[in-house]
Amino acid sequence: MDKKSILIFGVGPLQKSIIERCKLKGLFTIGIDPMEDAACKDEVDAFEVVGGQDFEKTLDVAKRYNVKGIITAATDKPLVMMARIAERLNLPFFSIETAEWSTDKLLMKEKFMEADIPCAKGFLLNNLKELENHIIEYPVIVKPRDNSGSRGVIYCKDLCEVEQAVQEALQYTKKESVLIEEFIEGKEYSIEAIHYKGETHIIQFTEKITTDFPYNVEIGHIQPADLSAEHQDEIKSLVAEIAQSLKFKNCASHTEVKINSKGIFVIETSPRLGGGFITSTLVPLSVGVNMEDILIDIAVNNDFQYLKVIPIINKKSGIIHFELPVGVISAILNINELNELPNMYSWETTLTIGDNVKSMKNGIDRYGYAIFQTDTKKELEDSFSKCKAIVNKQIVVEL
Repeated sequence: MDKKSILIFGVGPLQKSIIERCKLKGLFTIGIDPMEDAACKDEVDAFEVVGGQDFEKTLDVAKRYNVKGIITAATDKPLVMMARIAERLNLPFFSIETAEWSTDKLLMKEKFMEADIPCAKGFLLNNLKELENHIIEYPVIVKPRDNSGSRGVIYCKDLCEVEQAVQEALQYTKKESVLIEEFIEGKEYSIEAIHYKGETHIIQFTEKITTDFPYNVEIGHIQPADLSAEHQDEIKSLVAEIAQSLKFKNCASHTEVKINSKGIFVIETSPRLGGGFITSTLVPLSVGVNMEDILIDIAVNNDFQYLKVIPIINKKSGIIHFELPVGVISAILNINELNELPNMYSWETTLTIGDNVKSMKNGIDRYGYAIFQTDTKKELEDSFSKCKAIVNKQIVVEL
């Protein structure tokens, strides 16, 4: 095989962009996924069905194709397995220890507290009876220890809501316990970074738009976030501290923070690219840097100079996910009006006539989006508003 080969963990829609970037770089792509009908199985050069916990088969695939690097995008699930494979084959990646800290929110919180990184206080709950042992100041957040995409993350105002939320959160975890965290007020942001050769490089700050509680699903992102220079500098220092504490190396990171009158608080982090088109599309549109390309080059030991030249451009970019009332789709009219919107980059919807529109409880429940690139934040917000008006006019929901 003349081409360098790269093993891609996960071959679903979230990995489509990074598969394309790998192929553009002339790499031979091997995709593994537990699902035989994985959405992007035909996009890779070779596809293998491998269970997420099957180390021996994953290692066999990696050896058989003589892979020179491993990569994934927008998912935490394979990080421990990837770290184990990287250790065995001496590939560029972070340690198994880092992967374990990063995929268990309890261990992550403990690392934050060891390093005096400001974060939400919380405790582990194994069963509802243990609530009697804690003095709880409401509101609180109930969340699984080992999931992402807002799955099972629920805002609770009282004990009754906590009891219900715990039962729901347990459906989204392989653990027998969940986390109860204090609720941090404030606007939420994410930070997209690269960690390489002992240095942390902040690529972009992202502002979040979310649904109302109790589920608080991310339905929009704006880049760059409207943050003061002081806040940006403080966040940069925090992300560098996180990287040192969790030993991030040879990776990207997606860190979520909240800002209020008391300061900046870290919600959580992960040594991976941000999902929801944040790093695959919005970052290139706002600063002209492709973080997927950087991560690919790190994975296969290519030399690169990207980090010396950012930002290449200075634009606004944003994504808005469609919101519709709960009901049944009775008609889809001229949705192609979206193509006529100025500043439109791309849009997509999965909805068809007869589909049920459910209330959004996590990122999986989103059913359409539009992405824009503009010169100003006002233009971006105007584009969002016009997009919402078209979607609500052209997609008819029978309540």
